[in-house]
Amino acid sequence: MNFLASPEIVTAMAFAGRLSFNPTSDSITDADGKPFKFDPPSGVQLPPKGFTPGDLAYAPKPRPTPQPDTNVAISSESTRLELLVPFPKEVPNSRGMELPPLKCLMRVRGKCTTDHISAAGPWLKFKGHLSNISENTLITAVNDEGGEVNTAFDHDHSSAEPAQDTIPAVAKRFKSRSQPWALIVDENYGEGSAREHAAMQPRFLGCLLIIARSFARIHETNLKKQGILPLWFANKTNYSLISAGDVIETEGLAKLLEGDENAQIRLLVTKRDGSKVQIETRHTMSADQVKWVKAGSALNYIREQKTRIS
Repeated sequence: MNFLASPEIVTAMAFAGRLSFNPTSDSITDADGKPFKFDPPSGVQLPPKGFTPGDLAYAPKPRPTPQPDTNVAISSESTRLELLVPFPKEVPNSRGMELPPLKCLMRVRGKCTTDHISAAGPWLKFKGHLSNISENTLITAVNDEGGEVNTAFDHDHSSAEPAQDTIPAVAKRFKSRSQPWALIVDENYGEGSAREHAAMQPRFLGCLLIIARSFARIHETNLKKQGILPLWFANKTNYSLISAGDVIETEGLAKLLEGDENAQIRLLVTKRDGSKVQIETRHTMSADQVKWVKAGSALNYIREQKTRIS
């Protein structure tokens, strides 16, 4: 098991001889058999006048002078690089400031790390080509409806398309139909390494909403940066109430996007048989993160701010 800790904490634990030692409340026995407590560390953490610049001769200088208007040329035949296109703003739309109607792509069962969402290994050569690396999206995830790996169901498929295909293939079908989609996931979704592509790829393929029993903290933030709304089931047992092909509509998101951070977001789910289910959720959106989702992504928001200033 690995831990990250400050030198002061590690030193105190070394003296105590146990990792459970808490120097703010626990004591150790000194050489005389008496209890001893550490004083909190004190001192200057950072130089009050800043760090010395050092020898500026070693500081890199732009050569040639930056030319921001220079066109970046990428070969159309490249499989490893492509220009990033800004993700579109999803609100307002025909539903006002609510998300558009979303089709549930699948319900993911059990552990789903960032490596399940965006596999590493030989795929890393495509990190600069979002279209290509998105071909690995969720390819090791388990579909809760059947228990198979890398399987998704397309209930609106044409006669020329199979009803069952790989997860990226069905996601791309949805995108080609301009059908935004949602994902239902289990506990601690997105645990593992903090790779941005695990959030970028679903967004690129058309995902706008992920509802989880729980999220890994860093991945949840990464989803918000890419304009995907992460919601938590208020009642975790409701996880199984949403299935592939169901239509999901948000109710209450408009209030959140309009500035009410305490807004409650409810999901109206229309099942494939026409029946309807209402599901309560909760969110962890801050005021800044609301701006990201509203703009379509954090980068979109930064660009909007820069445009206003200029």
